[in-house]
Amino acid sequence: MIKPEELSWQGYVRPDGRLGIRNRLLVIYTVKCSEFVADAIVRRSGHPDVELIGFDGCTDNQYAVDLLISMIRHPNVGAVLAVGLGCEYVQPQWLAEIARKEGKPSHWMFIQEVGGTRKAITQGLAWVDEMLKELEHTPRREMFLKDLVIGAECGGSDFTSGLAGNVVVGNFYDLLVDLGGTAIFEEIVEAVGLDQLLISRGADEQAKKEIRYTYDKALDYCRDVRQYSVSPGNFAGGLSTIEEKSMGAVIKSGSRPIQGVIKVSCPPPGSGLWLLDSTPDPYWMQFGITNPNDNEGLMDLISAGAHIVFLVTGRGNVVGSAVSPCIKITGNRDTFVRMEEDMDFDASPVLRGECTQKEQAVELARMVADVASGTPSKSEALGHREYFVPYKYQEKTVAYTKRPCEGS
Repeated sequence: MIKPEELSWQGYVRPDGRLGIRNRLLVIYTVKCSEFVADAIVRRSGHPDVELIGFDGCTDNQYAVDLLISMIRHPNVGAVLAVGLGCEYVQPQWLAEIARKEGKPSHWMFIQEVGGTRKAITQGLAWVDEMLKELEHTPRREMFLKDLVIGAECGGSDFTSGLAGNVVVGNFYDLLVDLGGTAIFEEIVEAVGLDQLLISRGADEQAKKEIRYTYDKALDYCRDVRQYSVSPGNFAGGLSTIEEKSMGAVIKSGSRPIQGVIKVSCPPPGSGLWLLDSTPDPYWMQFGITNPNDNEGLMDLISAGAHIVFLVTGRGNVVGSAVSPCIKITGNRDTFVRMEEDMDFDASPVLRGECTQKEQAVELARMVADVASGTPSKSEALGHREYFVPYKYQEKTVAYTKRPCEGS
């Protein structure tokens, strides 16, 4: 049997040398008023690699703009079509120019200038056909697990999440990091009470300081907005407090040293295990709650360069994600059987003593390699391509350390 380090597939080579596992054509709307046209272009194209993403707001928001730019630069994206109405702050021409500078085919339009809905859809479809032909010539190169960036979050947790679902991810993360890959975990607001545990795992004093600051900021923010990351579904699943949920959430990070803290839309500056801070930074408006839904968290991870994202859910979920495949993992056998068309990986055998944690991590590694090679995840096969780009305020550096954002 092939060892995890020997698993390989053909990736897509981008002009900057990075490797992607998908060759997406991203249609971006820059305001709610242009969503209908952009969505129609995607639906009528009928191509599985033509995807939609966008921002609803008319007024400017740097957090949202940075997130859109990170998607344009993502190695899973090969081409971009930006669709605007003509009045908004976020200009489609800017986004198309960024894609062009990245060496990716791109086009843009204002619906007001091309003559309205029907003409804009017709023109957009023609551009999509043209760009898809260009993408057919994207060079390929062999990839291994060590070349991957994997992000993970959990949602809809139950009593099995901290015993099996998140546990298999933590063991996989240890495997991935040992092979030279990159692992990202987030949800610092689900680490309540575990600050000393996280800090003790900092790779150096700088990392420890970053974790300390990030934890304190998240806890202060939760208190200020009176919102903690726990829901009725968690209680129905057998959890009792945010502290209990935190134990299960943090175990998905595995046991390797945490190299430091990164911000949304900022790729890690090196391999290893990284903590992603998605909590809003202090600002007089205090807009943007910590984690409005699971897809916001998945988009945050993808914005940091994740080729694949894990969603661990004991109670089950049906969402996927734009740009990067989503692998849904559950530690609850009943959930997996009931929702087998949506759930990808059953982590419950470890609870029944049918395998070890490390054996299960190897099985997850094989699934990751399979999806990376082009096999659709369950959400991809069903057509789930959810996304969420909110208004939020966040600095691009950890406030006092000024760690530069490599993606800026």
